[in-house]
Amino acid sequence: MAKPPLSMKPTGWFQVAWSDEIGIGDVHEMKYFDQEMVAWRAESGRLTVMNAYCEHLGAHLGYGGKVVGEVLQCPFHGWQWNHLGRNVCIPYQDRPNRGRRISTYPVVERNDSVYVWHDAERREPFFDAPDVFAGFDDGSSAADYHPQQRLYRQRLELHPQYVLENGVDFAHFKYVHDTPIVPVFTRHEFNGPVSFVDFTITFEGDDGKKIEDVNSGVRAINGGLGVAVTKSWGMVDNRTISAITPVDESTSDVRFMVYIGRTPSKDRGRAELKAREFAREVIRQFEQDIHIWAHQRYSDPPALATAEYAGFTAIRKWAKQFYPDGIGGSAAEAYAAAQKG
Repeated sequence: MAKPPLSMKPTGWFQVAWSDEIGIGDVHEMKYFDQEMVAWRAESGRLTVMNAYCEHLGAHLGYGGKVVGEVLQCPFHGWQWNHLGRNVCIPYQDRPNRGRRISTYPVVERNDSVYVWHDAERREPFFDAPDVFAGFDDGSSAADYHPQQRLYRQRLELHPQYVLENGVDFAHFKYVHDTPIVPVFTRHEFNGPVSFVDFTITFEGDDGKKIEDVNSGVRAINGGLGVAVTKSWGMVDNRTISAITPVDESTSDVRFMVYIGRTPSKDRGRAELKAREFAREVIRQFEQDIHIWAHQRYSDPPALATAEYAGFTAIRKWAKQFYPDGIGGSAAEAYAAAQKG
């Protein structure tokens, strides 16, 4: 695979785990953005994500590190580090080392997921990770939906931007997902680090169906390049979260989550079975996209059809703000301009 001419260290929120993977007292080792990391949960429930190596002599805290109350203890010499990455105890000395600190990451838990804020310039977060329920401001919550169904694919040769561009690619639905008609986009809003895309679509009917007769569609919210959430309307009630996180200079981890809405039913077991079946179908369709992305070459400039120009031009211009080279201005500047406007 040709390495895409895009940085694999963009700014934004990115998923590094699911919340239920890291219980009280657990230490979870992982690698993202070419950096070894650990996530650990204190007895209070507080979750911390930090770089993996002890600042004493470089032991990897993910291999034998131990949660002791509200701190993480190094397996090598027992040095203890708090949620700010500060050394708070050296067991064979009466004072800690106040001059050394392990880098930590802003972290939020939302929709059963763990998101970290990554920024090469170490700036604080300037937008929120999208919520698949609260983001659509319709009063819904996880209680209205069956348990989350998941897909996890590790270290695929793809870039997060491929997945975001899929959201404006109306033509692929007919040829990858066998929709009877090509969707029509009704909203492209790329004014800040969080963007919005709506489109009319149906998966039912035949080639004779007209878009004017379709009364269903999808609303999408893109929180930077790392996390996108969708809500369907006029069809089986489902919401999805796609999260693409760079691992190193050529690969990313892919996580995809589906929620199916609960409906009144006398047969609860059958309702849950049908929900799982529909979720598997949604995941299957996402896997069809993955098969393309994982073998794709980034085309720049792309050879676009006339109708594709507006969507692809808008999203590529929008995406530039998240890269550390500053092409197109920083995401923080774009957000500030949008707030003033």
